[in-house]
Amino acid sequence: MNFRNTVLAFALFALSAISVQADTILVEAESFKNHGGWKLDTQFVEIMGSPYLLAHGLGKPVEDAETTVKFPKAGKYRIWVRTKDWVAPWKAEGTPGRFQLLIDGKAVEKEFGTENADWHWQDGGEVEISGTEAKLALHDLTGFDGRCDAILFTTDANYKPDNSSDILPAWRRELAGISAEPILEDGYDIVFIGGGYAGTAGAISAARMGAKVALVQNRGVLGGNGSSEVRVWAMGNTPPGLYPVGDIVRELEDDASASPAPAEEFEDDKKLKIAQAEKNLDLFLFHHAYDVEMESKTRIGAVLAFDTRTGAIRKFKARNFCDSTGHAYIGMKANADRKMIDGGRMGMSNMWAWANADTPRTFPKTPWALNLEEGDFPYPKKFHAQWFWESGYDKHPLNDLEVIRDWNLRAGFGAWNAIKNKGAYARYDETGNAHKNAYLTWMAYIGGPRETQQLLGDVILTEEDIVTKRHFDDGCVLTTWSVDLHYPKEQFAKKYPDNPFISYAVHGKGVDRKRGYPVPYRCFYSRNIENLFMA
Repeated sequence: MNFRNTVLAFALFALSAISVQADTILVEAESFKNHGGWKLDTQFVEIMGSPYLLAHGLGKPVEDAETTVKFPKAGKYRIWVRTKDWVAPWKAEGTPGRFQLLIDGKAVEKEFGTENADWHWQDGGEVEISGTEAKLALHDLTGFDGRCDAILFTTDANYKPDNSSDILPAWRRELAGISAEPILEDGYDIVFIGGGYAGTAGAISAARMGAKVALVQNRGVLGGNGSSEVRVWAMGNTPPGLYPVGDIVRELEDDASASPAPAEEFEDDKKLKIAQAEKNLDLFLFHHAYDVEMESKTRIGAVLAFDTRTGAIRKFKARNFCDSTGHAYIGMKANADRKMIDGGRMGMSNMWAWANADTPRTFPKTPWALNLEEGDFPYPKKFHAQWFWESGYDKHPLNDLEVIRDWNLRAGFGAWNAIKNKGAYARYDETGNAHKNAYLTWMAYIGGPRETQQLLGDVILTEEDIVTKRHFDDGCVLTTWSVDLHYPKEQFAKKYPDNPFISYAVHGKGVDRKRGYPVPYRCFYSRNIENLFMA
């Protein structure tokens, strides 16, 4: 074959390869235009790599999530859906997380959320796409926490998506059309990562002192455990006038009548308006900080965060950073000195609430939940299950967060099944209807964690310091709560001794709840990362 024919053959081969190249379309669930009744769950990104949609309907199927997808051409596509069977880690009976994928109103033959204890790409078989545009819908079948991370369509019958739990891997970025070049957010004196009470109050305090501040929060609300998503009321009783941060906490705090109470009593809008009113503060809701760039071994140069709805990446540059994530994620990524207790920690709570209707209400049987009877759990007095519905004491406080949350859901639903379908505590129903009219009004799908890992400052405060009222010249903020430790309650630990779900509190003595104890400033910055604070 001469040179000309060789070149011609190569060109024809290349053209042929291009013409048969597979078309692959990735649809991130969080990017659906309309989430319907599905919840955007961002709390386990560090574990499974992505936000996802959760069908948290308390036993009633939620409204469909919907979006429209453009295809390069009509034809046959193989479907993959990233999901999991969330009760499979315990080999529980049934598959409560079942859902369907609808394409132009027609359900794909296979149901999803029915296989595998781990996040994986479930094969949905082949479908015919009739045009270059199709309407997709996630159709919940149970109301019991089905979950979807992403959907992938491909014309390559042999293609299987990478199942790594890396955050924003290149292949997903490219298919989703997300630029690898981040949007630069520069010129800040300090960036706070985490918008709970500590992060929000710290950011507002810095802004009022003249600093240029960014507050990055991966949820759509501020307040963390004190928001309507978790519903721990603000009971710190901070005395006014001594320290600015304490005064700001009093501005932010709710007047909730109980913990938990109805959502509106936690005043999410008030917290948001106070933060938005600060001219020196830029608020970035729905942004998850997932990585740091180090200027040196001891100095952070930037924090990278992505929009949990679109995937767009932002780079935050600042002179200083504050880890107020609640999990020490930023400190961990910067290799700050830290420690984690091996076991026997305080756990995570998922509280819940109920009410009585005027007419009877049914509740589906839950064979996949914890098998509870009267006496296995405390009766939820005053229409709510409180803080002591808590588990995960000996689980890994970071890697097992989703499993801990899901165990708490199994406990809550198992208890409600016992009340509704087994007659548990029937005599306690003040209406005399043996809970026939009772129904769930809320169950937290966002966990309220207490203890994960500790970032270390120049001073590590001890219980003895507090009890003996040891004086530090750099006291800067008051704690008015006692040293409060939680342990499994033996009375309710007999059936599930390996992972009890009811706790009790032991309050230490020595904290003056009226005057408080001033915590030293040296507790609030990293001892080895020169521009990292902790809140």
